[in-house]
Amino acid sequence: NSTAEKGNFTYCPAAGLAVGNECSEFAGWAFPFPGVFLLEEFINPDEESEMVQLMDQDDWKLSQSGRRKQDYGPKVNFKKKKLKAGGFIGLPSFSQEIVQRMKAHSALEDFFPVEQCNLDYLPERGSAIDPHFDDWWLWGQRLVSLNLLSKTVLSMSWDSEDSLQLFATHSQGNSWNIDHSCPPRLIPYKEVTVDILLPRRSLIVLYGDARYKWKHAIYRKHIEHRRICVTFRELSAEFTLGGKQEKLGKELLEIALTFQGKPV
Repeated sequence: NSTAEKGNFTYCPAAGLAVGNECSEFAGWAFPFPGVFLLEEFINPDEESEMVQLMDQDDWKLSQSGRRKQDYGPKVNFKKKKLKAGGFIGLPSFSQEIVQRMKAHSALEDFFPVEQCNLDYLPERGSAIDPHFDDWWLWGQRLVSLNLLSKTVLSMSWDSEDSLQLFATHSQGNSWNIDHSCPPRLIPYKEVTVDILLPRRSLIVLYGDARYKWKHAIYRKHIEHRRICVTFRELSAEFTLGGKQEKLGKELLEIALTFQGKPV
């Protein structure tokens, strides 16, 4: 059925499954959706309002798709694959505690961010971002985002011609289990979209398939109030130990982790 609606599966963090929505043709079916780590209430409401207050003291620059942004990171030309420190003097001081807190989780204990990007979404500006992959020449395996001020939906999609195997499920409390007694069914990947619900103040990590095979987007209809997304990125293998630009990577990381930065 090529008229499959957007977001016909929803990610269930407790089960690690993308579960067919009740009103879609995939109700009762699910598939494993690896590469997502979601932490609710990563910061408390006081920390959130303090962070936003500090951000709003600095200028926001207009960005594409009705968003505004503040960038703390090296100066990059992705087309030419060129990189230099530019005006970068570090991540902001208010992120030091956040980065420290991430390390308490095994998925992030060796996560060293070299860039922070704050994006400001407002419904009145029609803020959104189309399905895309984050760059992988410079940025490493994990993308980490903190969702502030309002809930939203991260919409995942895959363009591949391959088929996806769906499994019958039964719900158990607020989670789901695969029912192995029932034969699986195959559908084309490109009919599939998965909604990941991001509560206010939650932290999400995308890695593996969710980072490299599924595109992510935020649609206009999912911006109901002002929302700020704080994304942290790590360096790719080329810029880390043993990579051919290890020295530059080390310099940039040293700058980043001074936590004395202003937006560049």
